[in-house]
Amino acid sequence: MADVRDMYMAHAAFRREFRLLPQLIRAVAWGDTARAEVVGAHAELVCRVLHTHHEGEDLLLWPTLLHRGGEESAAIVPTMEKQHQAIDQAHAEAVGLLPAWRSTGHRGQELADAFELLLDLLLEHMATEEEQVLPLAQMHVTAAEWQQIGEHGMAETPKSELPLVFGMAMYEGDPAVIKAVLAHAPLPVRLFVPIIGRRRYAAHAKRVHGTPAPARLGIIS
Repeated sequence: MADVRDMYMAHAAFRREFRLLPQLIRAVAWGDTARAEVVGAHAELVCRVLHTHHEGEDLLLWPTLLHRGGEESAAIVPTMEKQHQAIDQAHAEAVGLLPAWRSTGHRGQELADAFELLLDLLLEHMATEEEQVLPLAQMHVTAAEWQQIGEHGMAETPKSELPLVFGMAMYEGDPAVIKAVLAHAPLPVRLFVPIIGRRRYAAHAKRVHGTPAPARLGIIS
């Protein structure tokens, strides 16, 4: 059956990056378009990864749980879907404000507030998912079906961004979980992606957060 430990690893990355975003935005000086572009590009990336992640759940996880999970799944999946809808609305608002801020460096407070709202909704959703959904997935979703969710994310992510996205996820990941995630990949991928991913994320974090080792905030709320 599904090994859901990789979901905790992904959630840790989302908790960290979305918690740090509002303060990153507020720290950009009014009119500093160079810095706004760096932070804005990072915000766009993590928003895109989040959207793809939730899209995979909508397409592949919720239908499987409803089909097999009985009353427990029937009770929680509608809640998950409603939370996704609320997150999608907050996500759209934040992403809609990004282009103007990136090009002008103006109205950063409004953008930071939009990401604060998105963060609150996301933290609530991930906590509920970890408490109620992942135990059901372990019982009712096969390993092959679970792998399809990850494959969806990889297919929807530009190949040039995959090492960075994986490095972002594995930054707080358990080495055993990272090994399990890569278990079915070709040998060169298993050997080099962790190395390249760590380097890519360290360089990215240095540029965005000012340090290659940002605060580890991926704890469960």
